[in-house]
Amino acid sequence: MMKTLLMLAAAGLALSAGAAAADPCKITVGVVMELTGPAGEYGQAGAKSVEMAFRDINDAGGARGCTLVTDTRDSQSTGSVAVDAATQLVQVGKVPVLIGGIISSVTIPILTSVTAPAKVVQVSPASSSPTLTALGRAGKTNGIFFRTITSDALQGTAAAKYALDRGFKKIAIIHVNNDFGVNMVAEFKKAYEALGGEITKTVPYNENQASYQSEATAAMDGDPDGLYLVSTPVDGATIARAWISGGGVAKFLLNDGMNSPDFIQSVGAKYLDEAYGTSSGTSPTASTEYFNANYKAFSGGIEPSNPAADRAYDAGAIVGLAIAAAASTEPLAIRDAIYKVVDPSGTPVHAGKAEFAKALDLIKQGKPIRYEGVIGPVAFDKVGDIIGPFRLWKITDGKVVTTGEMSTDEVNAIKAKIGG
Repeated sequence: MMKTLLMLAAAGLALSAGAAAADPCKITVGVVMELTGPAGEYGQAGAKSVEMAFRDINDAGGARGCTLVTDTRDSQSTGSVAVDAATQLVQVGKVPVLIGGIISSVTIPILTSVTAPAKVVQVSPASSSPTLTALGRAGKTNGIFFRTITSDALQGTAAAKYALDRGFKKIAIIHVNNDFGVNMVAEFKKAYEALGGEITKTVPYNENQASYQSEATAAMDGDPDGLYLVSTPVDGATIARAWISGGGVAKFLLNDGMNSPDFIQSVGAKYLDEAYGTSSGTSPTASTEYFNANYKAFSGGIEPSNPAADRAYDAGAIVGLAIAAAASTEPLAIRDAIYKVVDPSGTPVHAGKAEFAKALDLIKQGKPIRYEGVIGPVAFDKVGDIIGPFRLWKITDGKVVTTGEMSTDEVNAIKAKIGG
């Protein structure tokens, strides 16, 4: 009898050990990305970046002794689909943090309909609409929203100055007809005209059309010397081809999301030798070197230069480190910890397993850290916006090449001069 009992006890212990091994401690973070639709290229890159950041933190020891995992949903580049996905993650999955979306027309409805009311932290890697700043200042985000990209309220001004510096004296505009496109153009127009430029025509477009020939033709009125194209890579390539085939001048100003290898390949590099653009800037760090050396292999071939890739890694890293540093896994504790892991007075730490191990050790000791990311040292203001420079670039021989940088102070000085 005793022998039987011992055997049963041993079997029970083995089952318990097996169950524990099969069900380790996990902390799930919701991810809503535009995996398909017009912004699919960005979302696929962004989702892989978050996975890579979590992999690196997990390899370094994990957060709070647990493994970070993602529950990733496809917004299909559509606000209503994104809201449904986010609702499932927040209300059913009970995630404390949601990363996403990529485009503002997805991020804003998630914020206003799901995360802000539920007081669940939301971090967007790439949504740049000034509306998000306005919502924060109006107290409508409950202080839970952050983004790792600068606002278009500044980027539109930087683009206007860069356009004039590059000889765009008369410019036509074709822009996506959503919150991002409308706001970007409004900020650009204000600065460009105040600085002496002339806008010959502004043409909005709706996404996912088979042809944009009518929009391209309309934008040619007034004999512009170039086109400011505010778009995404798939639609943008179709519009650029229509513009060129219709006789438009092959001189382009492009928004931040258009420095895309797919866009260049689809249009043809030979037509883009006078294509210029601005992006939320980067200040290279050891994290930048690590990411550029390792991301393509991890992602299955996505270039690290994809506009959403670098800042999505930083979004994932900041979220993961904040979970490790938080007093609990409650959303508001994680919100408070986000500021702690980018503390300007903290010990600098970078991307990758070894650096994250250093960061986790400092966190355990109760010491402040400053994550200096792929896009540079990040700091958030009280509404979750980052403060940083703007990268100026052009396309040369089919590659995006940095031509300079414009600081936030320079942009603000222009805005002050023109009454912006």
